[in-house]
Amino acid sequence: MLKTSIMASAVAVLLGGAAWAQDQSIIVQSTTSTANSGLFDYMLPIFQKETGIQVNVVAVGTGQAIKNAENCDGDVLLVHAKASEEKFVAAGFGTIRTDLMYNDFVIVGPATDPAGVGGMQDVQGALVQIAEKGAMFASRGDDSGTHKKEMALWADTGVDPLGASGTWYRETGSGMGATLNTGIGMGAYVLTDRATWISFENKQDYVIQVQGDEDLFNQYGVIPVNPAKCPSVKADAAQTFADWLVSDEGQAVIAGFKIADQQLFFPNAPRN
Repeated sequence: MLKTSIMASAVAVLLGGAAWAQDQSIIVQSTTSTANSGLFDYMLPIFQKETGIQVNVVAVGTGQAIKNAENCDGDVLLVHAKASEEKFVAAGFGTIRTDLMYNDFVIVGPATDPAGVGGMQDVQGALVQIAEKGAMFASRGDDSGTHKKEMALWADTGVDPLGASGTWYRETGSGMGATLNTGIGMGAYVLTDRATWISFENKQDYVIQVQGDEDLFNQYGVIPVNPAKCPSVKADAAQTFADWLVSDEGQAVIAGFKIADQQLFFPNAPRN
């Protein structure tokens, strides 16, 4: 079980308090990692108390979050697939993309480490070794930011894991928490963002096996949805939220979110 009850399917995180007027609430299309880690549960009450704006989060994979925003089903996009985010803005769906925070990806696996990749900092080398040994690997397979990163890493190795689909390579088609549970159940290696792994409680004998490669960097961005494309967007409230996130205060709140004394996200919005 994850510390938060938010699952990989779309779900609204409705903050408590007064019954705010409709124009005092916004929808943020975001990723499972920001929700499952508990970041929104920690951060949004602070923002709501200061502004009176209620933030409802739809937590899905990055690919789905972007599609939802393109369908005008949101006011702000907060995801982690920079190339896709830039395409979103270039197509006119977002006003401007701003770096918000980062952490990193890791490969976790059973303590027995059947592929012998423990301690490696070369993620491509580790993936090649997993493939050559036919060690089980569980992929989200859901077009999420994590899945996009995984496929980019495989592409760098020259290995086509889809050719092994159903054998040592298994696609869950589900979110990060469910994929971790599935992977642990079958003794498979899993690529996960570090924040979700820290907050994930069903670790059993699993440990981080591969980490530290610069290619595992995980950047998040925030983008207000463009009212020129989506006239129903609550542009003022959306901009207020985006501005707060990248402000000194918002960045300090992000930095202050910790689990077991471990910081999960590292703010890096550009400073003026």
